[in-house]
Amino acid sequence: MVEGSRNLSANGDSQEPREPEIGPAPDEEPEFRPYHHPAAGWGAAKSVSRFLVREGTLVDGPRAIMRMNHENKGFDCPGCAWPDDTKGLHLDICENGIKHVTWEMTRKRVGREFFAAHSVTELAGWSDYDLENQGRLTEPMAYDPESDHYVPISWKDAFELAGRALRELDSPNQASFYTSGRLGNEATFLYQLMARELGTNNLPDCSNMCHEASGRALQASLGTGKGTVDLKDWESADALFILGVNAASNAPRMLTALAEAHRRGAQIVHINPLVEAAATRTIVPHDFVDMALFKPTRTSTLNLQPRIGGDMALLRGMAKAILEQSTTDPKALDQEFVDRHTAGFEEYRTVCAATPWEEIETQSGLSRADILKAARVYREADRSIVSWCLGLTQHEHGVDTVREVVNLLLLRGNLGREGAGPSPVRGHSNVQGNRTCGIDHRPTDAFLDRLGEVCGIEPPREHGLDTVRTIRAMHSGDVKVFVGMGGNFALAAPDTPYTYEALRACDLTVQVSTKLNRSHIVHGRRALILPCLGRTEKDHQRKGVQSTSVEDSMSMVHLSIGMKRPASPHLLSEPAIVAGLARAALPGSATPWHWYVEDYDRIRDTMARALDGFEDFNRRVRLPLGFRIKQPARELVFRTPSGRAEFSAAALPDVVPAAGTLALGTMRSHDQWNTTIYSDNDRYRGIRNLRTLVFMNRADMRERGIVDLGPVDITSTAKDGSRRSLNGYLAIPYDIPRGCAAGYMPEMNVLCALSDYSTQSDQPIMKHVKVTIGPAA
Repeated sequence: MVEGSRNLSANGDSQEPREPEIGPAPDEEPEFRPYHHPAAGWGAAKSVSRFLVREGTLVDGPRAIMRMNHENKGFDCPGCAWPDDTKGLHLDICENGIKHVTWEMTRKRVGREFFAAHSVTELAGWSDYDLENQGRLTEPMAYDPESDHYVPISWKDAFELAGRALRELDSPNQASFYTSGRLGNEATFLYQLMARELGTNNLPDCSNMCHEASGRALQASLGTGKGTVDLKDWESADALFILGVNAASNAPRMLTALAEAHRRGAQIVHINPLVEAAATRTIVPHDFVDMALFKPTRTSTLNLQPRIGGDMALLRGMAKAILEQSTTDPKALDQEFVDRHTAGFEEYRTVCAATPWEEIETQSGLSRADILKAARVYREADRSIVSWCLGLTQHEHGVDTVREVVNLLLLRGNLGREGAGPSPVRGHSNVQGNRTCGIDHRPTDAFLDRLGEVCGIEPPREHGLDTVRTIRAMHSGDVKVFVGMGGNFALAAPDTPYTYEALRACDLTVQVSTKLNRSHIVHGRRALILPCLGRTEKDHQRKGVQSTSVEDSMSMVHLSIGMKRPASPHLLSEPAIVAGLARAALPGSATPWHWYVEDYDRIRDTMARALDGFEDFNRRVRLPLGFRIKQPARELVFRTPSGRAEFSAAALPDVVPAAGTLALGTMRSHDQWNTTIYSDNDRYRGIRNLRTLVFMNRADMRERGIVDLGPVDITSTAKDGSRRSLNGYLAIPYDIPRGCAAGYMPEMNVLCALSDYSTQSDQPIMKHVKVTIGPAA
């Protein structure tokens, strides 16, 4: 049982007071005022300006803004994976991207003096905001159990400590190598090469917690784990369907595409339990005339609010409507496309016909009339894109739901042509590139064969551990060494107390990071903090300043090159850190680790031989905007067992909460990025000075005797019957369907038991936690 309070972000012994605009304000009363303004616009400009002032980056911040997301001349935003503008826009930026970069560029430093002054036990009582707000890490540190402090360690000794721990394992499978989505492609390739040369496929990553369902569904349906559209398709689509994403916070640059689509007359349908700011109006900050005139542009033509988990039923209803209409209107169905390019259609038609409208209405939480509105938009559009994020994937039935997206697209031939196709929204800078470049605990034999041949190793064939299984294995002692390459694993993972216990059970935890975070405080018996360069910083190696590459969510690969002096002369790049670990762990390795780090072009030359789609890598990545990895399904080439696009005929899941229970989904606030929290505010939802809250339907609150902003206790019940609680949270009345509730991650990750993961994707079910909520005891 975990107790929470609205003062969860208490300052502890932090050395500096915090300002409410950029950090939690524990002494201010929580406020809730519904937000009715356009997304972005002057609100974003004001927020960014204050952030730059408070972080002391009035010079470096604007310089960085002018270099961010510029084709092969600047650095890639370390935030979301939305593609760079194809028209050479000089301000292809957003509020959250600027905050993310400025947070990294802070002048505050965390060196040996800081760690000498604060024990780990003391730091454990600090809030997550306070930990990160101390600033950039400056030198490698090792945990000293006798003093309970981190102490300085040389890079040589740090690598030897980690290498010895890895060499002394009874089996390489007693180590697990995690990565977040910000790692560049070159470091990613070296990282997975090191793990596989050691002899393990234990390569969990953040995809295991976010878009694993998308990859598996698209692979099964189309023979590719990625979407097929690019930004030019977004610019020519007649209809856009946006499901399960708060674009204004998670992919803010999408607002530009939505505004442009509305201006040219495209239909835009937002489908989400909450009507988010991005689904109403926006003023795009680089549209200077609109900013000057305070002139908003609509970003939707229809908003639908299904119950949590009800998206698959809605999609099934749209497909059913199209098939019913096709009996009298042959043009409703692209029969030629279906016959020529798909398999399983008749079975799917039968399933749709056999699914009663009453069941579709019950499971979706929407009326038949509303579903038919969406179906009409889809029927009347010549070219449609369906885009989605974690609102579809973090469910037990996430794979089936994404496959239902593909089913709907196939019915009208919305694949393999301009302005049409599936478009998952990846929420982290290079999470897609990580998977492309080998971070996969279930690699194919073809990938391993080619890797082994090119790199001269014998890669292991046994599938490795994903995120959930890594946590279990650490907890049981089967994984003894955990290496985290970026991210904040302790906070990002589900079942927080269990994950903490798992990390503490390790013999050694190694965290490669830019800033202090919870994963440094929740550590193994031995622990290393290895500080790395940030995306904004110059990477000097023997052959000069190096660039790295990233892949956006639409398969474009481009270069990123830092502009700023490193925060400390003792920082190493991520490729250099991987190479140092590899040399220490594999002293007899024939892999030229040091040679690779001298010049990243050498890494890319090897990647060009080892990875499909990376041929002629060094030349193509230097083209304007880089290059797009070829997607066979976009060319109507399907690498499926049938050689065709596969319809799925899964039955609808029952997502209606049992009497007295609610379906709770976790989400970010606007003023955070993944586990990094910039403040206790959530501008687009009207929240100030509060994170320990739960959004509820007012009728559900009234039924339970809960008053506005009243304290409540939240209890989840896992599949195994175990319970977890958060106490003293405040209830916020919100426009959300009955039977549904929502709150912020990472605070609410504690409610998602490790056993509550999808049997389809192995993802934690963070968007569909079964809870009871009542007035606080």
